[in-house]
Amino acid sequence: MRLALIPVFVVLLLSADGGHSWPAAIVFGVAAVTDQIDGWLARRWRVESSFGKIADPLADRLMIDAAVLLLWHAGRLPWIALAIPARDLALVAGYKLVMGRGYDFSVNFAGKVATWLLYASLGFVMVTREGTQWPLWIFWAGVVMAAIALAGYLLKARREVAA
Repeated sequence: MRLALIPVFVVLLLSADGGHSWPAAIVFGVAAVTDQIDGWLARRWRVESSFGKIADPLADRLMIDAAVLLLWHAGRLPWIALAIPARDLALVAGYKLVMGRGYDFSVNFAGKVATWLLYASLGFVMVTREGTQWPLWIFWAGVVMAAIALAGYLLKARREVAA
């Protein structure tokens, strides 16, 4: 469902006035909430799958990356925010390298916190006036957590692949 929401979100944000859009933020928020519900239900009902372990974080990354790119293009985020999609490209490239070597790709806690912070901050950026700073503070906390998560993934991959 979240993958299907991405084009809807993109169209809504592209048609927005300078990255300010309640409809886009609502679709974005629905994606964030369904991510939490989906993960909780999968763990509770023990229906986690290999597909879900890949599709779930991919849907998050694509939704967040689309938001970052579009909000940057609208002038609502500084250029350094592009580090988020760059990190995600590095993860995808690295994933292809280590999967064949037995790396168990599981989202770490820092990655989950980063996702929550990024979803919240980007949604707030979409519904606040341009120049409002507090959503960016949450965004930068998410960026820091994303960097910590990346370091954790790299260390885990190094240990598992080298073993």
